[in-house]
Amino acid sequence: MKKLVIGYGEDIHRLAKGRRLVLGGIEIPYEMGLEGHSDADAVLHALGDALLGASAKGDIGLYFPDRDEATRNMDSSLIVKRCLEVSGIKSADIHNVDISISAEAPRLSPYVVAMREKIASVLGVSPSRVSIKAMTNEGLDAVGEKKAIRAVAVLLGEVSE
Repeated sequence: MKKLVIGYGEDIHRLAKGRRLVLGGIEIPYEMGLEGHSDADAVLHALGDALLGASAKGDIGLYFPDRDEATRNMDSSLIVKRCLEVSGIKSADIHNVDISISAEAPRLSPYVVAMREKIASVLGVSPSRVSIKAMTNEGLDAVGEKKAIRAVAVLLGEVSE
């Protein structure tokens, strides 16, 4: 028998010069990127945490500690694939993923379709099951001051009991 599960994940990274900006597995041209141990893809990190949260398996820090040199500059798509395995949620059992990205700059709407397709590919689902919304913070907090980018992910799926 299977049961419905909901997972929630949230991540925020500082913007920094000299880094690539990768969001949702897509490199986005911009003068700064996100600071972090891996490729710092806040979108995929939030998604990884949503997968782990849905199955009560902790968070990505347990599996990908920032003190592990083997994960330095790691492609966050690999993090999500591992979280999918650990969660026990099968691709066919993912009902939907809803992701919100908060960034004052750059403008993300031109990249939303590519991000949806990339995330769907990583999860092994149709892009119709992946929603991405890009928004600003109206000048408020670190995101609004162009110092950071935040992502929130919610996932509905099923796991075997």
